[in-house]
Amino acid sequence: MANFRFHVKKGDEVTVITGNHKGSTGKILQVFPVKQRVLIEGVRMIKKHTRKSQDNPQGAIIEREGPIHISNVKLAEQKEAKADAKGKTAKATKSKKKEKAS
Repeated sequence: MANFRFHVKKGDEVTVITGNHKGSTGKILQVFPVKQRVLIEGVRMIKKHTRKSQDNPQGAIIEREGPIHISNVKLAEQKEAKADAKGKTAKATKSKKKEKAS
C-alpha cells in the first residue's frame, strides 16, 4: 500500500471551502486516508438508524458526523496568533529604538 500524506491531520482546525457545508469550521475527528475523507466535528450531521439492542430496546435514530472529501477542506486561519506575533515584534522594535534614542 502507498503511504498517503495530506495537508491536514487529526486534531487540526479546518474550514470547509466547497459544497453544501461551505464556510463551516470544526476540528478533524478522524482521517480516512484510503478514501481521502475526513470527519469534522459538527459538520455534515447525518441521521443513522440503529437496530434494537439492549442499550436501545426501541431502536434509535442517532445524529453523527458524515465524511467530507479532504480536498474540500483547508486549515483554518488563526488570525489572533499571527496578530499577536506581529504586535510583539513591532512593540519590541519600537522600545529598542526608543532606548537607542535616549
